[in-house]
Amino acid sequence: MDLKSKIILIYGPTASGKSKFAVRLAKKISGQIINADSMQVYKELKVLTARPFKKDFQNVKHHLYGFQNAKKNFSTGDWLKLANQKILLCRKIKKIPILVGGTGLYFKALTDGLVNIPKIPINFRNKVRSLHKRVGQKKFFLKLIEIDPLIKNQINSLDVQRSLRAYEIKSFTKKSMISWFKNTKSNYDHNDFFKICIDFPRKDLIDRINKRSENMIKLGAILEVKKFIKLKVPKNKSLSKAIGISEIKQYLQKKIQTEQLIEKISIKTRQYAKRQSTWARGHMKDWNKVNPAGLEKLLKKI
Repeated sequence: MDLKSKIILIYGPTASGKSKFAVRLAKKISGQIINADSMQVYKELKVLTARPFKKDFQNVKHHLYGFQNAKKNFSTGDWLKLANQKILLCRKIKKIPILVGGTGLYFKALTDGLVNIPKIPINFRNKVRSLHKRVGQKKFFLKLIEIDPLIKNQINSLDVQRSLRAYEIKSFTKKSMISWFKNTKSNYDHNDFFKICIDFPRKDLIDRINKRSENMIKLGAILEVKKFIKLKVPKNKSLSKAIGISEIKQYLQKKIQTEQLIEKISIKTRQYAKRQSTWARGHMKDWNKVNPAGLEKLLKKI
């Protein structure tokens, strides 16, 4: 299997072993790793976000890990711009770019392009939210279909966030969200990519998540969160929503014991992993679905 001209994409749910596999692959094919995880871009929470270990960085060059300040905004567009730069750099020095992470939106932006919707003023967005609050999701969705019939079979009628987004886009730009997406193009050709989606058996993944949650506490997640609290990062910033922060805060307030802390982090992580797998089923139908045994076979083929 010749991957020399490809951009390799590796997606998988949290704790599926994608970072370790990426390192093994990079060593074998002379690749460099580019982060595609929205939490691992930040400096402040190395343990809680499961950033790769120092030894991995020494063995293989890693890009876009732990460089962003948690108090600053960092959008999918910001990531895409930097990722494109790193892909170009890898190609220039004859290294194979390997993008690895669990943020589906990052991969979608890379393969399909990023929608260039005009910025919608906050007061306009708040009016839409007030309307939603007043009438409820069921009636709101019916209103959305009235103003934007194209959306009818494109989003779930129970999906609040996408309903709000579709409504504000159509109301503000006078153009359907569907039309905006149709006019979006990637910088790359479909054949430029070799796409791997790690398909981990659910039961095995749950065991791995439980072990990882326990290990995070051993590796110093509590001290890490103590330091993070002192930084006073606003609650609306992405990293403030990282799994484990609110649970460790409860532990520090003596509301829960260590065992409960680990269990709570495990439950939240399992829920997140399920959402990641759901994303893959909906948005990654053309990706190579590979189970752990398949990853080993893949490494031997290359």
